[in-house]
Amino acid sequence: MNATVEISVFLVDDHSVVREGYRRLLERSSDIRVTCEAANAHDAYSEFQRVQPDVVVMDISLPGASGIEAMRRMLAREAGAKVLIFSMHEEPIFATRAFQAGAFGYVTKASAPEVLVEAVRSVAAGKRYISADMAQALALQSVGGGVAGLDVLSNREFEVMRLLVAGDTVATIAEKLQLSAKTVANHQSAIRQKLSVETHAQLMRVAARHGITVPGDIS
Repeated sequence: MNATVEISVFLVDDHSVVREGYRRLLERSSDIRVTCEAANAHDAYSEFQRVQPDVVVMDISLPGASGIEAMRRMLAREAGAKVLIFSMHEEPIFATRAFQAGAFGYVTKASAPEVLVEAVRSVAAGKRYISADMAQALALQSVGGGVAGLDVLSNREFEVMRLLVAGDTVATIAEKLQLSAKTVANHQSAIRQKLSVETHAQLMRVAARHGITVPGDIS
């Protein structure tokens, strides 16, 4: 990419200190400028409509709705939006769901700093990007069968499952995802049926086996 073309970046992460670190890292490059920041999915969507950045760098775990839900709303508003997920989640299921929802790239926070810069440039140029560690994890999952049990869930069901595992009620999930309580209850029933579980404890165990439960992180 021509270094004289400035890439505008929108940072979405719920920790201000973390965002400051990302901003400093990205703006070491003369062709990248952070033009906006947000700490939750609601503000991310509102600001996205205003600033129209070249690339959105967004975490998955945010207060309220997740980064994947925020991305879904952004893409519904602007089909050409380029979202790069930058997350602590190293389990393949998260990358799989992010790409299914329309992400242009996925980089884990365990990656070297220069990987994020490279990813931003690639995504801005319209190229898909995945960090090497996640690419390897996805390849191993493909060979070994991986998380086929969760593949039966739709993207919306997966989102509802994550919030149920986090301890949210049906009413709270409905508010976060802007759905009716009846719709969320129907998703809950479908999830239990598809995963062959009857109780919340059983659902928690299934989620834990696939790396979904991260205490203090999923909200």
